[in-house]
Amino acid sequence: MFNKILIANRGEIACRVAATARRMAIRTVAVYSDADAHANHVRACDESVYLGGSAPKDSYLRWEKILEAAKATGAQAVHPGYGFLSENEDFARACAEAGLVFIGPPPSAIQAMGLKAESKQLMEKAGVPLVPGYHGKDQDPALLAREAERIGYPVLIKASAGGGGKGMRVVEKHADFAAALASCQREAINSFGDDAVLVEKYVQRPRHIEIQVFGDTQGNYVYLFERDCSVQRRHQKVLEEAPAPGMTEAMRREMGEAAVAAARAVKYVGAGTVEFIVEQRNDGSMNFFFMEMNTRLQVEHPVTEAITGLDLVEWQLRVASGEPLPLKQEQLQINGHAIEARICAENPDNNFLPATGQLRVYRKPNATAFQRSRVRIDDGVREGDPISPFYDSMIAKLIVHGTTREEALARLDQALAQMHIVGVATNVQFLRGILRTDSFAHAKLDTALIERERAVLFDREPLGLPLAAASSIVRTLIAERSSAAPSEPYARRDGWRGFGEYQRRFDFEFRGEAQQALLSYRRDGSLWLQVGGVEGALATGEFPTGEIELQFNGLRRTLNVYEEGATTHVFAPEGATRIVALDRMAHAGDTHADAGRLTAPMPGKVVSFAVKAGDKVSRGQALAVMEAMKMEHTIAAPADGTVEELLYVPGDQVAEGAELLRIAA
Repeated sequence: MFNKILIANRGEIACRVAATARRMAIRTVAVYSDADAHANHVRACDESVYLGGSAPKDSYLRWEKILEAAKATGAQAVHPGYGFLSENEDFARACAEAGLVFIGPPPSAIQAMGLKAESKQLMEKAGVPLVPGYHGKDQDPALLAREAERIGYPVLIKASAGGGGKGMRVVEKHADFAAALASCQREAINSFGDDAVLVEKYVQRPRHIEIQVFGDTQGNYVYLFERDCSVQRRHQKVLEEAPAPGMTEAMRREMGEAAVAAARAVKYVGAGTVEFIVEQRNDGSMNFFFMEMNTRLQVEHPVTEAITGLDLVEWQLRVASGEPLPLKQEQLQINGHAIEARICAENPDNNFLPATGQLRVYRKPNATAFQRSRVRIDDGVREGDPISPFYDSMIAKLIVHGTTREEALARLDQALAQMHIVGVATNVQFLRGILRTDSFAHAKLDTALIERERAVLFDREPLGLPLAAASSIVRTLIAERSSAAPSEPYARRDGWRGFGEYQRRFDFEFRGEAQQALLSYRRDGSLWLQVGGVEGALATGEFPTGEIELQFNGLRRTLNVYEEGATTHVFAPEGATRIVALDRMAHAGDTHADAGRLTAPMPGKVVSFAVKAGDKVSRGQALAVMEAMKMEHTIAAPADGTVEELLYVPGDQVAEGAELLRIAA
């Protein structure tokens, strides 16, 4: 076994690998960029080495610096995590040439499975079923368009070297093919350095089910059952669970054996995932097709660990050091049900636009580590850390385990309610919404679930104005009461009067609309609140833990309330919301000075402009494309008008709020 390994990654996966290595008494070396100089994964390891600038190309993708760091620190092996260099055969080969063990498959297996077109040809020879499509080398756009017509719309364009949902587009009709192809190729070249694509039939009502496989250097193979990853947005996974609901033992065995055949065909070693598209037929049966093989550990590996009781990183380390697989196929079994939720910095109500900022509040449910836990959190951040635009938007993974799927669902909802994040927009409430949909609750799964349940998932308000306003006012009152000594009543700011009644007006913005609340201080010292058509006695209190007690309109509630400047964030068991206090004097002279300006919704790089000065545009027309957090984002015209001026050129880095172009009405 190794004495020391270098972890060529960052964030939660680097922390995850370091934890297992520590348990196995293996020392670890972290690498970091400028943006990650004080990151959690640096502290989680025994040593750390600086790589370079914040952008991945200046740090985590510089394998020559990583190899130098491994040699300088005496590391015997390199664990690539996932993303970055984890599926780069040149890096794996360079590790071997430098005398280092690459904790992953051999370069030949990465190469064979890294290009989707070639891998599908290989799988066809191995007898693994394939989706109808074009997997050829000729990348002439006209030929690709003809192949799409032959296959029949809708089709799926996929980057041949891709993964993680990047470089992938669904095309419904011929008129959209050229633009989708160009966008897909552009994203592919930026993410993988290769713009080759394949075109496949887009399977209707598809489920995304993948099989975890393992191989060792002695030629032994096992499959560690399946994961259902059907719930996706932008072709990226949101919720993953194991085992897959509705899976029969016969189909589990058939898919597992197909996955092992795929691994055996490329002499695979270590952890890998064979991904299948599963077609759901009208008679209730399912048919599966090979999609791709990810030659690395997957983001969602914790759900497999939960149902098997195994540590997959430990298996990786043992296999990479030359040991045989710890267990045989007949020794593996499924225990209960596990679900993983990816908590991301993004705004689901704004097309999942990535968000940046600082984790001013980052509170988590009680959790224990690894396989046997009922609630587990894998993350690489702490309260106060920044969420930068340079890396993936995922903040943490929340994993729960239950005896049944229903128990796991209830536990996940409860744990998500205890996730309190302030300072950056997240998808936590969106995830809770998915759990409550009829489709997810009853396991009616497919990759279109989010779109199908759009009416109940987006633009939701779980708490309402009265509770939000009352919570904000209570937090204000508590702060005012603690700001003055009891012996100095005239220094208090809470509306105290020597005699008579007094009424205060509070102005808010809630869900984009101005709102007003009236708080009355009565002669007997009680409070009376009127807001949103509701009125009643208001009583307040605060617990030593920081929670507040609120009694209003006949209900008594315990809430977590956090202030971020003028914004109050309210967390309740049934959901969370926010409300913004308005200063009437400050807003009295507001104008529409920003009309005609189109600004960057997040920090990132300008990829392209679809218009030039003088062009007439229509509301909703695509004007520009930006790249942030490894994804492309299209910016559309907010209204009809004429482009006056473009203020940047493709390739420019811009800050959030930067004016990109001007439009005259």
